[in-house]
Amino acid sequence: MLSGMLPRLRSSTTRALRKLCGLAPARDNSLLHPLPGLDLPPPLPDNLGRSPTRVTTLPNGIRVATEDVPGPSACIGFFVNSGSVYESAETTGVSYLLEKMAFKDTKHRGHRNLVHELELTGGNVGASCSREQMVYSYDTLKGFMPEAIEILIDCMRNPLFLQEEVERQLVLAREEVQDLQKNPERFLHEQLNLVGYSGALANPLIAPEDALARINDKIIQKFYHENYTADRVVLAASGVDHESLLNYAECLLNDWHKGSPVEKPKSTYVGGDSRHRADSDMTHVALAFEVPGGWLQERDATTMTVIQTLMGGGGSFSSGGPGKGMHSRLYLRVLNKYHSVQSFSAISNIYDNTGLFGIYLTTPPDFVVKAVDVAISELIAVATPGEVTEVELQRAKNSTISSVLMNLESRAIVAEDIGRQLLTYDCRKPIDYFLRYMEEITVDDITTCARKMLSSQPTMVSWGDVDKVPPYEFVCKRFQ
Repeated sequence: MLSGMLPRLRSSTTRALRKLCGLAPARDNSLLHPLPGLDLPPPLPDNLGRSPTRVTTLPNGIRVATEDVPGPSACIGFFVNSGSVYESAETTGVSYLLEKMAFKDTKHRGHRNLVHELELTGGNVGASCSREQMVYSYDTLKGFMPEAIEILIDCMRNPLFLQEEVERQLVLAREEVQDLQKNPERFLHEQLNLVGYSGALANPLIAPEDALARINDKIIQKFYHENYTADRVVLAASGVDHESLLNYAECLLNDWHKGSPVEKPKSTYVGGDSRHRADSDMTHVALAFEVPGGWLQERDATTMTVIQTLMGGGGSFSSGGPGKGMHSRLYLRVLNKYHSVQSFSAISNIYDNTGLFGIYLTTPPDFVVKAVDVAISELIAVATPGEVTEVELQRAKNSTISSVLMNLESRAIVAEDIGRQLLTYDCRKPIDYFLRYMEEITVDDITTCARKMLSSQPTMVSWGDVDKVPPYEFVCKRFQ
């Protein structure tokens, strides 16, 4: 009873105090209604369309592409149609060194001055090499974009490749190559290409030690001049006004030399087996198949992406929570069932015209025979009609779409998507184009795509106590 009286006492006391002080009675304003006299801005529409991607090709062939988005930051990058597939016996490993030589001394600024300028603007730069493309990026606030453009172009167009800097990076590269033998996951991902392909895609991405012994500043300069030509370069940006970037590009890039037409070196998928014996408590195995057509077969590549999400997997010690793959097939059917398995996940590596898809697993040596057998069974199951349910497929599609859209919230990823698509497709296809493909995927499409991949010869690579890994011939027969 007393608790019910307290609110009324407080209310009457407040009214008495306001009257005593000559204040007007307080109005009972509900938060459910707009405050009187307050002008509200119009609400945002339910669906905000993305800014269009604008592309301009300069006379020398450089493509300048932008997608302007609101916000305080921006990302700009150079994307080059170059990588280890363009290397010869003489230049093996140069792309790997070019990544390490990025943002060093140029004709106009030393490395120390470059670092100082980056610190003043709070900029973040990075470079990465792959088998088919090279990327150089710069993230910063929009107010520092003019400085960022000038620095990035200077580093791309005027690198000195000083021999003393080359030698320093070669020392670091040798240490990384030696450490590669102790990193089974990275080692086996590299081995999948070396074993699974013949031709250009079999060129090592991580330079072998014998190649590092040959590389010098002259070899790097020659490869750079032959492959970093205007017609093979895209300047892409997210959060930047197109006309503004174009003005800088026309002034600073119009005299970049244009090279002769270059046909992409050929590669053939062959499959095979490779085993690296190592003293370890765990044995690692990667089993993969060809994704025919690669990114240029857009529908199959999109279906493969959904299959990877559908199968999922991960590590036994990082199952996470809802939304982190716990409902994927490899979690439910493998990691939750076989507690000896340390990790078990679907993997992929896609190129323009081909790719690899399969399973990577880590297990104690005594369980590796069973683990490989389970991996084979899981791959065959996805390719078997009736095995994948509509509920599983819809969950995988939703998860894939969600992941794609969340990634595109990052300006760096948007800039990368623009640059890589222009190099691969010669245009930037809107995200709705790929999302529509995903929405249309059926259970039959999953089965057909999986069977197409499993019809190729297996590529199996292993690390650890490899004597206990099942024979390659046994694995081949299971898929026949």
